[in-house]
Amino acid sequence: MKYKVYHNSRCSKSRCAIDFLNDKKADFELIEYLKDEFTVESLTSVIAQLKIPAESLVRKGESIFKESFKGKDLSEKEWIEAMVQYPKLIERPIVVLNNHAVIARPTEKIDDLK
Repeated sequence: MKYKVYHNSRCSKSRCAIDFLNDKKADFELIEYLKDEFTVESLTSVIAQLKIPAESLVRKGESIFKESFKGKDLSEKEWIEAMVQYPKLIERPIVVLNNHAVIARPTEKIDDLK
């Protein structure tokens, strides 16, 4: 079993998820999604694994959200395209295992993956 961790190294919650997996001696692949950016297809897949609407993955405190998206009624496709264009909008960390995913906030949510 190998976890995938969509990670932002500047995010304390992302670093906590890495520490959590290291403490468990878990095998994981680190994906720095601000460098190795999502495509529409890859983000759509992760959202399906999270089993949430795309808008639920959006960080609404980000300035780009407030400036460009606040109060707008976007479709699933439009939210996904917005997050691909502006990856800082994506909530983190996302941890995937066996086609199931969680937003690891709090970190212990990683234990929900089987």
